[in-house]
Amino acid sequence: MNSITLGDISLTRVWEYSGPVDMTPEAFFPNSPAKAWEDNRGLLVPDFLDDDTRIVNSAIQTWLLRSEGRTILVDTGVGNHKERPYAPVWSRMDTGFLDNLARAGVRPEDVDIVINTHLHIDHVGWNTHLDGRIWVSTFPNATYLMPKDDFDFWNPENGHKSVLGRGNQNVFEDSVAPVHQAGQTLLWEDSHRIDAGLRLDTAPGHTPGSSVLTLTSGTDRAVFVGDLLHSPVQILEPDSNSCFCEDPAQARATRRKVLGWAADNNALVIPAHLGGHGAAEVVRDGDRFAIKHWAPFAPYTEQG
Repeated sequence: MNSITLGDISLTRVWEYSGPVDMTPEAFFPNSPAKAWEDNRGLLVPDFLDDDTRIVNSAIQTWLLRSEGRTILVDTGVGNHKERPYAPVWSRMDTGFLDNLARAGVRPEDVDIVINTHLHIDHVGWNTHLDGRIWVSTFPNATYLMPKDDFDFWNPENGHKSVLGRGNQNVFEDSVAPVHQAGQTLLWEDSHRIDAGLRLDTAPGHTPGSSVLTLTSGTDRAVFVGDLLHSPVQILEPDSNSCFCEDPAQARATRRKVLGWAADNNALVIPAHLGGHGAAEVVRDGDRFAIKHWAPFAPYTEQG
């Protein structure tokens, strides 16, 4: 199963990549307790950790929403044919993402809204595609919703320094600027209401403009948390940041706040990069959290 319905909103997981990301837990999550990885091997292997190599497994995927007659994409992955000299695992990819989107019943021209939860390399890639030698909008009829704080932070004209160093090089130029120059962006601040069931809110820490998308429809609740979580370990140990967080203290506080809301409201937590079942409901467990149950999405490791 790759689709579920939450209230009046349908949700489909669209695959781009799943597998190793060439980082061990110690490198990816430098302040996470080693004991958490050892004690939870049964939870983590094979979808989130390779037991032999101890390399973290991750997924690049787009969440496709259909709400109030509109087609909405949440994050657009890495994209094809993009030069990523300081992130070789994502450089010059050539995947069938658009074919997978078509299998979900969506052509590029059908997309009404693209949400970039933040502007990292693996969240904006399919914003554009190559037309000859020029990067153009992949979704010509869409409004691209981008957090203004991230737009300003990653704009090379502003000269901001990042914990990524050059890791996000070329991303603004080939995946953000072209759609902005085409007049397709809406740069929002603080909060943005999409429709009756969908609202964007800033959730800074991972990046200055990182955001979450909250879904409320009927009795169902969900929150798309972007990169607040890369691994289930961060649910069990919510003070564990990835090495990519710009403001570690703020990232920890934001993660705890969002997980607390999800636990208190029985909301499905939907990160950008979880393989396996992709999403989970959580409960409070003292000053930490625990997984109540997984979403019914089929793990990529079980799909043909």
